[in-house]
Amino acid sequence: MKNRYQLKLSDILVTTVVALVFGVIYKLWGPLYYAIKPLGMHLEQLIYGMWFIAATVAFLLIRKPGVGLLAEIAAASGEFFMGSEWGLAVLLSGVAQGLAAELVFAAVGYRKYSVSVAVAAAAAATVGSLLLDSLQGYIGDLALWNLSLLILFRLSGAVIIAGWMGHWLVSALEDAGVADLVRPVGTATVDSN
Repeated sequence: MKNRYQLKLSDILVTTVVALVFGVIYKLWGPLYYAIKPLGMHLEQLIYGMWFIAATVAFLLIRKPGVGLLAEIAAASGEFFMGSEWGLAVLLSGVAQGLAAELVFAAVGYRKYSVSVAVAAAAAATVGSLLLDSLQGYIGDLALWNLSLLILFRLSGAVIIAGWMGHWLVSALEDAGVADLVRPVGTATVDSN
């Protein structure tokens, strides 16, 4: 008896291709992030959620254990190989963010594909990124009000970009028939709730 959650080579390849597309987007996102940063008040954190979207999209598309983590690591690797501004640290970020999102997918037994799951995964990736930033000393010296603003903006951006937009993107791929090319016949579409 075949396990429907077992990753096949085709799942890994599709996840990697999706992730590499996001790796290119991640690389292009860096200059936008730095263009917004001088505006102050942590406004750049509102777009930080783009760096979490690979896990959400890959899971909603492939629907198997491990693809969220694989997608974030592959996207971070792609960004790194294209000359990421953050160097090797981007790989640690991919692991922390992907693992955090993967924990949400595991918590729902890899059986729910709703907006709320995508939003929860985006929020978890935010927590993973903040923990890593804290360990690396990026945010430890901020005043409480400043740290609160950073967290609020990063979380808001993640919910909108990696949560809602990630879910919308997979819904659009389903409507276009693309998802049928990578899923078994009869697989349900993403949930709207």
